[in-house]
Amino acid sequence: MDSSRTPAAKKAKELAKYLRRERPDYNYLKSVWSHLRTELEIEVPKAEKKLPTVPTEEEIQRYYQAVWQAKNVQDMVLIKTLLYTGVRVSELVQIKLEDVDLECCQIRINAGKGGKDRIVPFPVTFKEVLAMHRATMEKKKATYLFESTWKRKYTTRGIHKVLAKYAAAAGLDKPISPHQLRHFLLTWLKKQGIDDALIQPYSGHSSRQSLEVYTRKSIGEAQEVYNQVMLKFPV
Repeated sequence: MDSSRTPAAKKAKELAKYLRRERPDYNYLKSVWSHLRTELEIEVPKAEKKLPTVPTEEEIQRYYQAVWQAKNVQDMVLIKTLLYTGVRVSELVQIKLEDVDLECCQIRINAGKGGKDRIVPFPVTFKEVLAMHRATMEKKKATYLFESTWKRKYTTRGIHKVLAKYAAAAGLDKPISPHQLRHFLLTWLKKQGIDDALIQPYSGHSSRQSLEVYTRKSIGEAQEVYNQVMLKFPV
């Protein structure tokens, strides 16, 4: 603290003399301080964003082994969809059967973060299992790709519970969240040398270059590169 400044408590008393006649309440004072910061050109410091802990490849392999051993097909398809596409959990629960394009190995995300639509890929190796799951859901007259036995779409809270169950079964120290699976995929793709411009249309992140890469051509290029590197994916 600068020793040449008037102590904060003393300065507050001086300011109170001017403000008392206004009979201020909390909202009024908040507005005054906001305008005062503007007049003094004082920027509000932004809190640093903490990156989620990214699971290691070994942890992901242990995790999926626990999923595989449980023999719950819907859980397996759900977790692989998160792992392969990197969709947000809020987007996953909104995926409808009609959004799955088996021919192109793509899933349409409608009104994702920021109200944006986009297309995400899944590997050719996942096509058969996903097709069988979708066929099963169609027979049940489902609307969404993932629904409970009561024909209700999954909730984000329910998916967190599903993922936590398998983390415990795998003997991992901490639960694995949908966001960690998303972050694992995007980090893994980056490590494979894929350019950010090709990852971006799938990730749903916005930037100054987003308009440039949101084209049918770039989606096609990204899919081709994605298909090649996903042959090396840990699960």
